[in-house]
Amino acid sequence: MQITDTIADILTRIRNASSARHATVDVPASNVKKAITQILLDEGYIKGFQVIEDGKQGVIRITLKYTDNRSPVITGLRRVSKPGLRIYSSCEDMPKVRKGLGIAIVSTSKGIMTDKKARELNVGGEVLAFVW
Repeated sequence: MQITDTIADILTRIRNASSARHATVDVPASNVKKAITQILLDEGYIKGFQVIEDGKQGVIRITLKYTDNRSPVITGLRRVSKPGLRIYSSCEDMPKVRKGLGIAIVSTSKGIMTDKKARELNVGGEVLAFVW
């Protein structure tokens, strides 16, 4: 099955697995998905991930993170820029998610990064998703 919006697919898989309290979730691999997963790991929203080679595309196995009382660390994931409506932002107008408590994942000319790093490097780009 051909998926047109792969970023929305990974976000939906993580959101669904998190609400169902699964320990891990498998996602078809791509470089953009690996970058997004690495950002989620660096920001502390997931426990870890590993790329499993299967001779074809590969699979990213994401280990989800939960608090002590078994509630998910990721309370919200939202796709911002969609294939039908791209949302771009300059570094000055970069959105703050939940007044700085969440992160925005941004695709820039220097790679995929968080909104904070994009402001530091003074680059704008396409706002892919909000995570809180």
